[in-house]
Amino acid sequence: QTSRAPAISVSAESCIPAGLRLGPVPGTFKLGKYLSDRKEPGPKKKVFSYAVSPVLQVRMVRGELVDEAGSSALEWIGLIRAARNSQEQTLEAVADLPGGQIFYRALRDVQPGEELTVWYSNPLAQWFDIPVTATPTHDEKGEERYICWYCWRTFKYPNSLKAHVHFHCALSHGRPFLHHDH
Repeated sequence: QTSRAPAISVSAESCIPAGLRLGPVPGTFKLGKYLSDRKEPGPKKKVFSYAVSPVLQVRMVRGELVDEAGSSALEWIGLIRAARNSQEQTLEAVADLPGGQIFYRALRDVQPGEELTVWYSNPLAQWFDIPVTATPTHDEKGEERYICWYCWRTFKYPNSLKAHVHFHCALSHGRPFLHHDH
């Protein structure tokens, strides 16, 4: 098992406008490698939305997010958790070109106090060979579950399954994700 830093919850202190881009994301990009079905409690970090001028803020051209200490996104962007599903996702990882620098983009207005969570955009997921879709099944209690079609491990959330197939499933051997109807 690979060790990792404790999870940190990054939340908005003020409204973050839809479309605002953060980044580029520094370092090796492995979004979701440590994603689990459980939301782990951990320290919290708040970020503020500022713009160079009020006029440019509306256009989101020169907007920048900084934390409570005034640090730029490059210093804390890697702490944003991977979203377990689309309902809790506030940001998506995007790239201007395949293989280019990766940025996070706000999918909608993020309200004060709301946690920032991110998952791959469809084009970026395809570039990294991350499954784009996951079809749920229902267990004996009628609850949705996602099953790895290689090793039969079950997951509560679709992105936990996608991350498992890409990063951890020894039986997938890097093959593309298969749907149960194949």
